[in-house]
Amino acid sequence: MVCYVNLSEDAAELLKRARRICVIGSSGAGKSTYSQCIASSLNLYYVSLDRDVRWLPGWQERSRQEQRQRLSALVAGEAWVIDGSGSSSFDIRLPRTDLIIWLRLSRWKCLLGVVKRVARYKGTVRPDMAEGCPEPLPDLDFLSYIWNFEHRFAPRIIQEIDRHGPSVPVITLKSHGEMAHLLDLAGLPH
Repeated sequence: MVCYVNLSEDAAELLKRARRICVIGSSGAGKSTYSQCIASSLNLYYVSLDRDVRWLPGWQERSRQEQRQRLSALVAGEAWVIDGSGSSSFDIRLPRTDLIIWLRLSRWKCLLGVVKRVARYKGTVRPDMAEGCPEPLPDLDFLSYIWNFEHRFAPRIIQEIDRHGPSVPVITLKSHGEMAHLLDLAGLPH
């Protein structure tokens, strides 16, 4: 059973002590920005699944085997924050994870996050993406993924956390305000 932790001083203490953190959630929720903030504040290595594991220049996807090898090498490190929701790699990540932060913002907030990201980076490569992968306009499949994330993907995420990390504490944050509040409670800048 997933080990949920309420947003509280206890959650802040878990965050401050954690050395290996997974930040998950829908596209557009702010995983990369939040992960980079935490990594910088706690002096942890930041890993983007998109940039460091999945994509090659020109939006070419690495083979599944190469992705798993790269990820295994990265999680062998002692201090990191990894952003990305792909539950197919939870078997590699969760056994080494001290804390999961799940950004469960509304679909509208996530869509707005994507709009802001596209407005900022359209045609350029954002910092958390692989070289040679400029920010595209979102297509219908991508927008549908965000719109249906909670219904289609959250149950699978819960199942995979239960399977590969049932004792890993999970802090669920449902707004940008809660995201900021956790950092405030932990005394971390943002």
